[in-house]
Amino acid sequence: MQWRNLYRGFFMGISDLIPGVSGGRIAFILGIYDELLASISGFFSRNWKKHFGFLLPLGIGIGITLLLFSKVIEYLLKNQPAPTQYFFMGLVVGVLPFITMQAGVKRNFTWQHFIVILLVGGALASLAFIKPQDTAVITSLTASNAIGLFFAGWAGSIAMLLPGISGSFILLVLGVYSTAIGALSNFNLSIIAVIGAGIIVGFIVSNKAISYLLKHFKYIMFAVIIGLIVGSLFVIYPGIPESGTPFVMSVIAFFTGLVVANMFSSQSKTSIVNK
Repeated sequence: MQWRNLYRGFFMGISDLIPGVSGGRIAFILGIYDELLASISGFFSRNWKKHFGFLLPLGIGIGITLLLFSKVIEYLLKNQPAPTQYFFMGLVVGVLPFITMQAGVKRNFTWQHFIVILLVGGALASLAFIKPQDTAVITSLTASNAIGLFFAGWAGSIAMLLPGISGSFILLVLGVYSTAIGALSNFNLSIIAVIGAGIIVGFIVSNKAISYLLKHFKYIMFAVIIGLIVGSLFVIYPGIPESGTPFVMSVIAFFTGLVVANMFSSQSKTSIVNK
């Protein structure tokens, strides 16, 4: 059992709570990204005990962190919504230099890649005009919202495995981030179970596909990720805050997000595309 993964899970759990900081990127920084993908892929193989010993402590660390810090995020969203959203925007914007550097945009991108960025970014940005930034918080399950939460968890798990985009960011874009945070904070087991089931199924089903796409279509994948990041800014933009203290706090929060994202990015010296 690799119990040192408890502290690794702690850092990945923190990142999974905050839109813009990728759990996959934290795994990469900690030097376990390849092993994480391999363990998820090999969990149902004859060597499952080895992979279980890697994944269980990691999962425990992530789970404990999510439960402990979800109340902090819920409090900030309720009491300081504008600065919190601007902090998230700073994190998202701060990811872009890391992704463009890892993809080698100037060297490796052609006009087709930029078209992919425009198409993906435009499609995601359009959500800002057809739905509110975040839907009402779900506290009880119905057949319809359970299906939606399950697939939201699935979509979030795909992002968690990518080194440049976070699962909580996807939940925010899909309008269920506040629901997930509220469920963790209030220990709403039914909501946690449905979203968690989607995440687990997503890990199992999507892991091989992500590994294949990153290996064989890595630059297209990076173009998609950049498009998602750019488009997401239109979705999570909360509007111009009120003048005075809210405005100042939002500006400070935005630049704090930029600094935090840069701190995580600066630790990665190795290129993901060569992994």
